[in-house]
Amino acid sequence: MFKVYSFCLFVFLIFTSRTKLCAQALPGPVVKKINALFANWDKTQSPGCVVGIVRNDSLIFSKGYGMANLEYAIPNSAQTIYHLASVSKQFTAYAIVLLAQQGKLNLDDDIRKYLAWFPNLKQKITIRNLLNHTSGIRDQWQLLGISGTRIDDVITQEHIIKILSKQQALNFTPGDKFMYSNSGYTLLAEIVKAVTGQSLRRFTDSAIFKPLGMTQTHFHDDYTEIENNRAYSYDRKDDARFSNSILSYSTVGATSLLSNIADLAKWVANFYDTKAGNQQSISQLTQKAKLNDGTELGYACGVLSEYYKGWKQLSHNGADAGFRTSVTIFPELKTGGYSGEVDQ
Repeated sequence: MFKVYSFCLFVFLIFTSRTKLCAQALPGPVVKKINALFANWDKTQSPGCVVGIVRNDSLIFSKGYGMANLEYAIPNSAQTIYHLASVSKQFTAYAIVLLAQQGKLNLDDDIRKYLAWFPNLKQKITIRNLLNHTSGIRDQWQLLGISGTRIDDVITQEHIIKILSKQQALNFTPGDKFMYSNSGYTLLAEIVKAVTGQSLRRFTDSAIFKPLGMTQTHFHDDYTEIENNRAYSYDRKDDARFSNSILSYSTVGATSLLSNIADLAKWVANFYDTKAGNQQSISQLTQKAKLNDGTELGYACGVLSEYYKGWKQLSHNGADAGFRTSVTIFPELKTGGYSGEVDQ
């Protein structure tokens, strides 16, 4: 069991197979079980969640539970757009992988080749280190906290770049250890910008989202921008009341992707029926990291690559403000799933 203190949930369940089968709706008893699982969130006085299930290239189940906005009594639906938090990382990573495949960068390049402003710490930090969380670069949220910035303050890309540009040491020699660092993915967004001359938002739109028909997805790089049909974020105050959980990010790469169930279903299908990139780029995205001593990690590039009951599982979770997100893919199975508990 794990505790979650915020209660606006986004859950995306992925059931996939490499074998082409006709799309089939879920049987009634299975739908009843799913509804029962999320019954505690299916209330007009509570924030809730949205759920999606994909089989092959078809979205066979999608439903919203509870409210997307408590102030205006707007319910969640399959079309509701959510802030995906760290689920965003796999899209940033894929942008880098596509650029490497195009010969515009090399994953083993020193990051200072593209980010001259990053301090020279006398150790080579590669793009691959950023992708795999083996760079030793300190996490941006911890650095901001130490500097006196509150997590509910307005936080911009420029703010994070400034604090990273003042670093004087690493936590460890790059490649020696794994330590999850959001900073690395903010830096990857800046590398995309340096290589292409486009923001991460613009590049991913042209290279990933448009080819996949993901018309409701983008990196939200301006917190003041209005997004129609967007879910809000809440914290629980007590058994009966909630409060707003403020999210004022204008920073991308590690977080800030907005999307919904229908669009994410298209992204999932791209893992085995590629329309953006090819199977080589998918293989690169899901290739497990290795430390300097040869130890293989479960983390790849913005996704965990593991095995569950003998079957390959690709997954990543996210958490920002009141949002909790999860994407899980079983590319070798006809079925698969997500499990988790919320301690209320």
